[in-house]
Amino acid sequence: MNAVRVGVVGLGNVGSGTLEILARNSAQIERKLGCPLDVTAVSSRSAASRTLPAGLAPPMVSADWRDVVANPDVDIVAELIGGTTTAREIVEAAIRSGKSVVTANKELAAIAGLDLWRQARQAGVSLAMEASVCGGIPIHAVLREGIAADRILAFFGILNGTSNYILTEIERRGASFETVLKEAQELGYAEADPTADVDGYDARSKLALLASLAFGAHIEAAEIHTEGIRRIGPEDFQYAAQLGCTIRLLCSARQDEAGFSLSVRPALIPRSTILAGVLGAYNAVWVRGEFGADTFYYGRGAGSLPTGVAVVSDLMRVARALREGHAGNMPPFGHVELDPAPAVPVAQQKHAWYLRFRVDDRPGIIAALASILAECNISVDAILQLPSGNKKNLPFVITVETAPGEAVQAAIARMAPLPFLVEPPLALPMESGL
Repeated sequence: MNAVRVGVVGLGNVGSGTLEILARNSAQIERKLGCPLDVTAVSSRSAASRTLPAGLAPPMVSADWRDVVANPDVDIVAELIGGTTTAREIVEAAIRSGKSVVTANKELAAIAGLDLWRQARQAGVSLAMEASVCGGIPIHAVLREGIAADRILAFFGILNGTSNYILTEIERRGASFETVLKEAQELGYAEADPTADVDGYDARSKLALLASLAFGAHIEAAEIHTEGIRRIGPEDFQYAAQLGCTIRLLCSARQDEAGFSLSVRPALIPRSTILAGVLGAYNAVWVRGEFGADTFYYGRGAGSLPTGVAVVSDLMRVARALREGHAGNMPPFGHVELDPAPAVPVAQQKHAWYLRFRVDDRPGIIAALASILAECNISVDAILQLPSGNKKNLPFVITVETAPGEAVQAAIARMAPLPFLVEPPLALPMESGL
C-alpha cells in the first residue's frame, strides 16, 4: 500500500527522537498502519551538520522550513521547533498547503490552538498535538477519547519534570533550591534560563491545554494564577512532614456551579495521596469524573524518545485518517467547539493554608501575627516550630483553617511592615481535594 509521507521541521531533542523512532521502529509502524510511514523531507537551520539515524535518507534535507511545507511529496508536517512565532508560520502555511500537521508545541497550542484547529477544519486537514503535554503519557488521548463519555469534575497534575526533580531533591537531601537548580542545569534537566520551569509558566501552558480538553472550555493560559518554586527550602519539607504532607508544584483545575478554578503553584499535599509518590523528572495527572470516578496517569514528561513516541503516535493517527478519508474530523480539544470559560478568581478560591515565617526572634511575635489573622477573619489551626540555633533568622509555621485567598493575602500585606520579619511570609495552599 502507498506510503504516507512525512516532513519533519526541527531536529532538536524532540525532532531527533522522532526520527530515531521512525527509523528504528519502521517495521512495527508499518504492521500497525498497513502502510509505510516515510520521512521524505527534513528541515533544520543546522541541517548540513546533522547526522540522521541509520536507515533514514530523506530525499530532501533543507535549512529552510518552507521547502518542507511546499514539497508535494509531504502529506503530514511535524512542527518540532517550539516557540510561537516561526512555529505558527509553519503550522499555518502547512494548513494553507492542504497538509495535516502534528505539533509538540505546548506554548503555541495553549495560545493559538483553537484558532489553528478552526483553520485546519476549514481546510479539511488534521491537527494533532499529543506530545504538547506530558510527552510520555497519552493524556490527550485519555481525555479526548479514553474517558470522553465522562464529565470531568476536577484534575490535578504534576506537569513540569524540572520543578518536580528540584523539589524532590530538596526534600531527599535537604539541599537548597539554588544548589539543586545548578545541579539540574548541569544534568540537562533545567535550561540555562530556568524561568519557564521554576516559575511555573511551562506548567501553566500545559494546564491550559488539559483544562480545555477536560472541560470543553476556552482557557487562556495568561489568566491562570501562577506561582513558582524559588522560595521553597528544606525547612518547608521538614514542616510539611510534621503535617503528614509533602510539597509539589501542583496544577489544579476544578469546575462547579461558580465556574472554573485553575492555578499553578507549590502546594502541600498529603503523603497518603498517589501524587505524593511522583518523584524526580516524572509527570502525573489525577482525574476525577462524575461517572468514572478517579483515574491516574503517570510517566516521563519529557525526553527525546518518550516525547518522540507521542509525536510518532500522532503521525500514525493522522496517517490512518488520511488513508480512510477522515482528515479534519478529529478535534484535538475533544470538542467541536470550546465554550467561554468563566473563571473563579484565585482570590475567592478557598483552602486551608500553610504560612511560613522567618523572624528575628523576640517576645510577642505569635501574638502580633495571631491578632492580624483574627482581624482578617482567619482561624489559626496549629503553630509549629522546629529547633533552630539561629534566632536571628528563625523559621516557624502557622497553619490556618479554610479561608479565601484574598483574606490570606490581606493578612500578609498587613504583616509586611512588622519589624521582626526577615522576609515576607510564604503562603502555600494545603490541598485536601485529592
